[in-house]
Formats: sequence, C-alpha cells, structure tokens
Amino acid sequence: MLVPAHQELFNATDVECGFFSETQVLPLVIIKKNIELNLDAWFKENSEKLKVLHQRYGAILFRNFEITSAKMFESFVGASTSKPLDTYLERQLRRDRISGNVFTSTAHPKEGEIFLHNEQSFNLQFPRYIYFNCHKVADKGGATPLADTRKIYNKIPHVLRDKLIDLGYLYRRNFIPNLYVDWQWAFQAETKDEAQEYLKANQITWKWHDEGLVTLTTEQVRSVALQHPETKQPCWFNHCTSFHIDTIEPKAREFIQRSFSENEYPNHTYFGDGSSIDSELISILREVYIQEQVTFDWHQGDVLMVDNLSVCHGREPFEGERLVLTAMSELCKWEDVDLKRTIMS
Repeated sequence: MLVPAHQELFNATDVECGFFSETQVLPLVIIKKNIELNLDAWFKENSEKLKVLHQRYGAILFRNFEITSAKMFESFVGASTSKPLDTYLERQLRRDRISGNVFTSTAHPKEGEIFLHNEQSFNLQFPRYIYFNCHKVADKGGATPLADTRKIYNKIPHVLRDKLIDLGYLYRRNFIPNLYVDWQWAFQAETKDEAQEYLKANQITWKWHDEGLVTLTTEQVRSVALQHPETKQPCWFNHCTSFHIDTIEPKAREFIQRSFSENEYPNHTYFGDGSSIDSELISILREVYIQEQVTFDWHQGDVLMVDNLSVCHGREPFEGERLVLTAMSELCKWEDVDLKRTIMS
C-alpha cells in the first residue's frame, strides 16, 4: 500500500501513484492497476508529467507492468528516450551485453557491497539516465539503495565540500592481471596504442610497467559536483568516496593492503593536488551518503528509472541468485555541467 502522491495527474483506474512511506520520497512509485496497460504506450502518453516528476524526485519505480524479458526492457528504454547508449568505456567490472543496449548489472561478488555512486562519474561524459529491470529476486538482500545527491551536497561540511570543489579529486587506477578487469576490457582496446589514444583524448595520464604486479597505471583529476542542467540544483557527483580504499569491504581491503603498496592499489582517490584524503574525512563523506540512503525490495518485473545526476545508487550483498538488468541513455558532458565552472563564471 502506497502513501498517495500526485494521483490527480493520472487515471486512478490505470495506476496508483505514491511513496513506500511518508518519510521516504525516493523513489516515486507507480503501480499498474489496469491489466490492459502497456508501459511503453502509457509512458509516451504521460511523458511530460513523468518528466516533471522525475526531475523533482530523481527516480521512478514502475511496478506490475511485468517487464520480464530483455527485449521488453529494451523496448521501454527506447520508449522513454531517443538516445539509448549501447556501449561505455573505462569499465570497472564485467557486464555482459544481453540485447542491444541492455547489459547485466555489475558482476561484483554477491558477498560484497557496492557503495553508493553515480554511474561513470569519473568519465568526461556519462549517462544522464540509468535504468534497472529486476528479473530474479535474491533470496535475501540484493536491494539497490538510492540516495539524493542534492541532499548529500547540502549535508557535507562546507569546509570539506569547498576544498573538494576547488581541488577536485585524483583517481588512480592500477591494472593487475587476474584482479578486476584488464586494460583491454576497460578501454575496449586491443593494443597499447589504441588505449593511449583513448587516454589522451580523455585527459587521463598513464604509465606502462614492464616489471612488477602492475601492468598499467592511470590517473585522472575530476570534479566532484555539478549543476543539474534542468533544475539548476547542485549535485554531489563523483567516485571520490566509493573508490577510496577505506570504502572497500573489510576483507577485500585487508587483502589489498597486505598484497600491494598504496601506489599499487587497484583503485584509490586523493585530493586533486595529489595529497591524501585521510580516513576521518572519508568517514565523514561515507556517513553523509549513508544518512541519505533509502532501500526498497525488488519485485520481479520492476523497472527503475534513475536520474544519474540527482540520484546515486549501489547494491547490497545478497544470498541466492539475483538478476537485475541495466541500460543507460543520453550522454552528458562534464564541461557542460561542472559546478566549479558555474561558480567561477
């Protein structure tokens, strides 16, 4: 049973609209009531209303529309946007293409948490929207937590926030055989020259290693906040917290710190000038994310449409089998939305 909201915008015999509770307004939930209703057609018919609601809340969950195949999911993505994305680079973990622009969600061990993050925020361009479609519900756990990045921005202590906005953050990545993915998969390149062409074009420095555990080290400095192109609200948009060594689950962190020097960590972050972000500061950032985190239980056939700029997402550990497909749409460029540029202009 939902707490009603915005029901006046839609035919009450077609859908129920509201929230899971009075205190949880993320995501907005729309539940199908009319068995004849087709999600693609209904979305197109109500697209302007849904756009306004999506901008306001950042995520909409469509339930009971029975989107139970990759083809149906792909069709909905096509109905909701004219610009679905069929590839992405700087890959972190394995995802398999299922159909067209539909992929499996990140192949991270089920025992591990994926901390809240905005999809591809470390790229110079990233998806405007990300979609999720549940095909198999885990026996236990496996939720996709969400958090409003506008609220996160406002809650971060101003001194820390302003320093990160001023300096940005440096993301260092080390490619190590048999750990996460290799550079060929990350950059979809067959040769070093092809990889370097991408790295140079995307403001990423690199160093190849002939000896030792690491084959390639890359570094990139990225911004931490953007101005939403439609609402003009500031959003906390980065991987600074999620890629920091302190955010990795304890067992994996212990293994990495035991096996590698800091300069060899597979992923790690610093202030943009290269100075360390200490554990206390990362703890503050993590706590703000966690304070804003909300969860819901997946139902088979659910579709979740997320504004990747105003809402971040993660994944809880789970037991049993879980299958959630994902898709992305509408590229956005850092240079068009960088909050620091807006402040300085």
